[in-house]
Amino acid sequence: QVQPVQYGGGSLQTGGSLRLACVVSVDTLSGFCIGWFRQAPGKEREMVARFLPAGPFSTYSDSVRGRFSLDRDFEKQTVYLQMDNLEPEDTAIYYCAATRLDCTDTTLTLAQSWDNWGQGTQVTVSS
Repeated sequence: QVQPVQYGGGSLQTGGSLRLACVVSVDTLSGFCIGWFRQAPGKEREMVARFLPAGPFSTYSDSVRGRFSLDRDFEKQTVYLQMDNLEPEDTAIYYCAATRLDCTDTTLTLAQSWDNWGQGTQVTVSS
């Protein structure tokens, strides 16, 4: 089974940076598609990015493209979401997820398409 464990999150000011971490097995990093989602109160859970840690595929939502980036460390069995130039609109609970489905499948923009989820971590951005 795949059980992502998340680290990071916190509170910071507009324009700041934060890095979220998601620990999974090296086999998961090699063979799974990894996604990052966020959910604000009263809103649906939305995809912000997903990628193949083994390469070459990655994609970002329009709202974060150019500000967020993905990385991975096979030795530490960890994937990262680097968030720069944060805005109050980025405030949400952030989740990592993993799936064996084809990472290029556009249905993976929907949270319901994923089956392995981290526990979530709060990111709060103040103006």
